Amino acid sequence: MSPRLCDALGIDVPLLQAGMGGVAGPELAAAVSEAGAGGCLALYKELPEHIPALVERVRQRTGRAFGINIIPEVVGDARAEEQLRAALDALPERAFLTFFGLPGPRCLALLRRVGHMGRVGRTAARPVVVQVGSPDDAGRAADQGADVVVLQNRSAGGHLLGDQEADELLEGVRRSRPHLPLVTAGGIGDGRDLAAAEARGTDGALCGTLFVPAHESDAHRVFKERVLRATSAETVVTGLYRVGWPGRRHRVLRTAVTDAGPGLPEAFISTAEHHGRRHPIPRYSAAAPTRHCTGRIEEMAMYCGESVDRVHSGATAAAIVTEFRRQYEQGEQGEQREQREQREESDQYGP
Repeated sequence: MSPRLCDALGIDVPLLQAGMGGVAGPELAAAVSEAGAGGCLALYKELPEHIPALVERVRQRTGRAFGINIIPEVVGDARAEEQLRAALDALPERAFLTFFGLPGPRCLALLRRVGHMGRVGRTAARPVVVQVGSPDDAGRAADQGADVVVLQNRSAGGHLLGDQEADELLEGVRRSRPHLPLVTAGGIGDGRDLAAAEARGTDGALCGTLFVPAHESDAHRVFKERVLRATSAETVVTGLYRVGWPGRRHRVLRTAVTDAGPGLPEAFISTAEHHGRRHPIPRYSAAAPTRHCTGRIEEMAMYCGESVDRVHSGATAAAIVTEFRRQYEQGEQGEQREQREQREESDQYGP
C-alpha cells in the first residue's frame, strides 16, 4: 500500500472519510477509523462548548487515529480558532486535524504556537491535513506546514474548491512537491479507482459519497436512498444552495429546487433538531438532510459526487472499508502486473 499517507496519519488504508457537516458524526468517524481508514468528525458550525463531548464519543468507540474537520470559510477565522482550541483540549494523541480550505491567520497562529504546523522536526505534533482546489493553494498549504494536502477536483461532491480535472491538478502539484503526501478528492468510488489513481501519482483518496449511505452515517434515509439509486448523470453543479454558505458552488443530486432554479419562494421547508433545539431550514439552505430533519427532505441539498456510479452499499462503515481495501489491493496488484508486462515488452522489443 502507498505508505506516505498511512505513515503520516497512522492509518492502515490510504482512505480518508470526508468531514461532511451533519453527516459525519461520532459514530461514522469512529467506525471508519476502527476499520483501519481515516475517520473524521465534522465540526461544521458546532459551538465550541459542544466539541469536547463529541470528540469523547469518538474516543470511546475507537483507540485508532481519527480526525476532526474545521471549515474556516463557513464559520470565520475567529470561530474556527475557538473550535480548534476546544478540539485540541479534547483530542487524544492519536488524532489528526483537517481543514476544508486554507486555515486563517488565527488558526495558523494557534497551530504554530502548540507545535502542530509550520515547524521542522516536530516529534509529538498532530498531523495537519488541508483540502484545496488549486495548485496555488496547495503550494500555500505546503508552505504553511501542512503534513498532507487533499486535492479536490471537479468531480467531487459537495462544496467545490476548484474546477480542474483530477490528473491535471495532481500533476501540477506533484511536480513542485514530489515528497508531499497528496490525496485525491473526487472521482474515487471504490478501491479500484484508488489503485488506478495511485499509479498516476496520488497517495490516497478522500471520499464522502462512499460513506453517505453507511449504516453509521447521520444522513437522512431519503438522502441515503437517493445516493444508492443515483448515477453521475443525476448530479449537477449549482450555486442555488447559498443560505449559510454563500459564494460557493456545490455538486448535488438533482432536485425540484435545482430544476426550478432561483425563482421559488424562500420559505422554510424543513426543521432540524440539534442539541435538543429545533431549527427551521429555508429553501436554498446549504444544510444537508440528516436523520434529525423533518419536512421536505427531497428539496434539500443532497451532496453527491460523480463517483456515485460505483457506490452501491448501505452496509456498515467497517464493511465498506473492508470491501474498498479488497478492491484496492486487487487493483494495485493488477497495476503492478501491467507495469511489469510493459517493462518486459519494452525490454524485448527495444525503444
